[in-house]
Amino acid sequence: MNIRVVIDASPHYLVLNKPEGVLSVPGKTPENQRSCVSWVREHFPNTTGPITVHRLDMDTSGLLLVALTDHAQRELSAQFEARAVEKSYTAVVEGHVRFESGTLNAPMRPDVSRRPMQIIDRAHGRPAVTSYRVLAYEPDRTRLELIPLTGRTHQLRVHCAWAGPGSLKGPQGDPSGKGHPIIGDPLYGDPTLAPRLLLHATRLVFTDPTTHRRVEAICPPPF
Repeated sequence: MNIRVVIDASPHYLVLNKPEGVLSVPGKTPENQRSCVSWVREHFPNTTGPITVHRLDMDTSGLLLVALTDHAQRELSAQFEARAVEKSYTAVVEGHVRFESGTLNAPMRPDVSRRPMQIIDRAHGRPAVTSYRVLAYEPDRTRLELIPLTGRTHQLRVHCAWAGPGSLKGPQGDPSGKGHPIIGDPLYGDPTLAPRLLLHATRLVFTDPTTHRRVEAICPPPF
């Protein structure tokens, strides 16, 4: 696995640049045991504790924070729970987004008949909020900065593909049901448009669990 440390290795945590197609944590089946967590345990054998403080989808690349000690895992996990960690992603979506910035507020839940798919459900979904900003308009597509204010599974992918009122399609939505899926999305878009999902965790800001200083990691997207 082509994983590299983005920030100099701290005795307490690492920030990794996770490649697309790599699991954050080991999967349930024997053939899916290779992951960022297994890589850390292999290369940092003195690591203690559960390591994981957050996850990225397998198809998403970019900044992944992992703990090397029990204390760091508890402290960093608490920061994510308290939404004290700043995160932003770069995505390239189909078509031209109408408004240059906005907030997407659409509750989500699992689609029990099509797991691992997630769907918008205003009656029964859990709160899901994403802020967005247009970075550039490109031919037939838009480059966005996405800032998740909640941490639902597939949140950014679902919010981009969603076409309802208040979506990227505008206050009225799109009656045709066509949103702005992230290019290359195998679940919510057209996987033939790119060799990978064009979604990358670009910026991560958190508090060092020992020194209590704010740490900023930036990793430009490879697309």
